[in-house]
Amino acid sequence: MNFYLLLALLLFLYMNGWFVVSLIKKRNDVADIAWGLGFVLLAWISFFISNGYGERPIIINLLVTVWGLRLAWHIYKRNRKKTEDYRYLEWRKQWGKWFLIRSYFQVYMLQGIFLFLISIPVIFINKNASFPFSAFYFLGLSVWAVGFFFEVVGDLQLAQFIKNPQNKGKIMQSGLWRYSRHPNYFGEVTQWWGIFLFALPIPYGWITVIGPLTITILILFVSGIPLLEKKYEGRVDFEEYKKKTSMFVPFPKRPQ
Repeated sequence: MNFYLLLALLLFLYMNGWFVVSLIKKRNDVADIAWGLGFVLLAWISFFISNGYGERPIIINLLVTVWGLRLAWHIYKRNRKKTEDYRYLEWRKQWGKWFLIRSYFQVYMLQGIFLFLISIPVIFINKNASFPFSAFYFLGLSVWAVGFFFEVVGDLQLAQFIKNPQNKGKIMQSGLWRYSRHPNYFGEVTQWWGIFLFALPIPYGWITVIGPLTITILILFVSGIPLLEKKYEGRVDFEEYKKKTSMFVPFPKRPQ
C-alpha cells in the first residue's frame, strides 16, 4: 500500500477510536487529548514503515514526542474533574439532534485531516531519512526550542494563575502574557515552523510548508485565537488588555 495512504488509513482508525471514547465518556473534549498523541503516533509509524532509520528522523520524532506527550498530559490535567470544555458544550447545544454526526465529521474527522496536513514535514523527513544534515537543522532546532519555551512556560504560568483563588474572574496579564495575549499559541505555531526548516533542505522539501501554514491558519483565524477571544469579547478588562498587548507575536506593551 502507498506510504501516505497507509498513514492516512491508520490515522482514520485512530480518530474513530477516539470518537468511540467520546461516546463512552460523553464529552467531546477528549479530542484535545487525541490531538497531541496523534502527532506522536504518525511520527513513529511513518518512521518505522519508512525503513530509513537516520539520525535526523530520530531527532525530529523525539521533538514531536516531547511536544505531543506534554500537551496531551497538560490538557488531561486541565480537564479532569471538570465539566466538558465550554466550546464543545456550546456545540452540543447548537447541534441538537445532529450532535453525533456533526461531532464525528466536524470534530474527529476534520481534526484528523488537519493533523495529517500539519504532520507532513515530519512524515516527509521520515520518508527521506538518508538526506545529509545541513545548517537548516540547527536553525530549525533553535526555532523549535523558542516555540517550546513559549508554549510550556505560557501554559505553566496560566495554570498557576488560574489555581490562585484570588485571580478568579481576572485576565492573565503577567509573565509571558504581558507581551502576548496568546504566548502558548505563538509557541505551538513556532515549533511547527522549526520542524519545517528540518525538511526544507530535502529535495521538494518546500512542499511541506503546508504543515506550518495549516497550523498557523487554524490558530490565527479558525479554532484557536478567534474562539478564545470571542469568549471574553466585550469585557472592559479584556478590551483594555487588547489595546496594549500584542495578539500573537510577543512585543513590549504598547503605551496608552
